[in-house]
Amino acid sequence: MLRIRPIDMDDHALLQTVATESGTGFTSLPNDAELLAQKIERSVEALRSTEKKPLPVTYLFVMEETGTGEVLGTCGVTAAVGLDAPWYHYHIGTIVHASHQFNIHNEFQTLYLCNDYTGSSELCSLFLRPDYRGRGGGGLLSRSRFLFMAEHPQRFADRIIAEMRGFTDQHDRNPFWEGLGQHFFSMQYQQADFLTGSGNKVVIAELMPKHPIYIHLLPEEAQAVIGRVHPNTEPACRLLQSEGFRYENYVDIFDAGPTLAARPNEVRAIRRSRRAEVFIDTAPVPPDARDFLISNTRCQGFRCTQARLNPSLNRVRVSPELAACLEVEAGETVRLVSLPAHSGAGG
Repeated sequence: MLRIRPIDMDDHALLQTVATESGTGFTSLPNDAELLAQKIERSVEALRSTEKKPLPVTYLFVMEETGTGEVLGTCGVTAAVGLDAPWYHYHIGTIVHASHQFNIHNEFQTLYLCNDYTGSSELCSLFLRPDYRGRGGGGLLSRSRFLFMAEHPQRFADRIIAEMRGFTDQHDRNPFWEGLGQHFFSMQYQQADFLTGSGNKVVIAELMPKHPIYIHLLPEEAQAVIGRVHPNTEPACRLLQSEGFRYENYVDIFDAGPTLAARPNEVRAIRRSRRAEVFIDTAPVPPDARDFLISNTRCQGFRCTQARLNPSLNRVRVSPELAACLEVEAGETVRLVSLPAHSGAGG
């Protein structure tokens, strides 16, 4: 059975493997053993904390196969971005150049460096290892964070964002970087990518242009990938859009990948989730059961999985195996939400 649990220090080797497999553009998990160890330690500390307000901490989770203990992927959520270091985006806006005398009216799209999403909670570090894609696990991995956020809303902001990985070709080339960023950074895309993943955001403020950039002056190849996601990220993007996230004309400053955003009460899995009391039964799953996401209500001991259930308004019957997976006993409370049809997107 697949389940989500918080990351722990024993997962360091796995996280290193994920950082290697994810490749260029996956900035939230830089391929650096010391930095990854620090990320795990901070996540463990954040889950132990009793502080109940959005802080610049990242909660990291892994998906494991309970039968073998094998870890298949990762996901995370940062409670509040930009509070400990500037958080940059490009906003796509419009500038008008007009002359009444010559009857000329031109509208141009521009990129403007901004910090508009400062303080938002950010979905991050979603990665399903290549050998396990296409089996529906990506949906569990992505949506599990919403049950955690629904259960612990005081830890998160009133806006949630997700930076989608921008397009790169088979040679790890990013046309947007080559058309814009490299002219100001004088370094390879992979190096700049690593710097931001390492938390060195000051270099962005020091080197990036402060004035609006006219998009039509960029190379056509660079213009074509603005707001375009990496092929491997398309399923995750569709899943978030199905949950209520939308594109608000903000893109990443390096690869021009789109940023999606939503308020917590706009996210389907948060808005429709509810609590129910557990009772344990060995009876077969009824034929009218549906797919649900279900989790316990703990923080440090969070567990989440997907199962076919037929809950009443306030109670839910679970099998002994499911109870063991969630580490709950009869009479305890769980949180659950029904899954939409074709919920395997993202797997």
